[in-house]
Amino acid sequence: MTRSDMAGSDDLRDRLFRIALILLGGGFALFFVLYVVPPLFPDMDLAGAFAAGFVNPFAAGYSTDTIMCWFVLASWIVYEKAKHGVKHGWIALLVGLVPGVATGFALYLLIRMRQARTVI
Repeated sequence: MTRSDMAGSDDLRDRLFRIALILLGGGFALFFVLYVVPPLFPDMDLAGAFAAGFVNPFAAGYSTDTIMCWFVLASWIVYEKAKHGVKHGWIALLVGLVPGVATGFALYLLIRMRQARTVI
């Protein structure tokens, strides 16, 4: 395999990875909008909506995992900003709050990939 063949396969892998990130992050955002947002409209009880994630031990486990994943993502973003100069990661942290970490993490990876050729 020549070097140009390997470079071409890397470009294809990068493109497929970007597509996967967009589909996964966008898919979760769509799910969130269709499944989670409508019950909020009648009374806009954000505290109640948050508390509903802790209604039983199983929901509490998933909710706590998701919250901790956001903090891990935040730590990684802060680290990479200082170490590699990755910019605009804060946008992914906001998106990680709403609709969720799946979309925020996918967005951060896309931001990072865009800057990777020049920064990292």
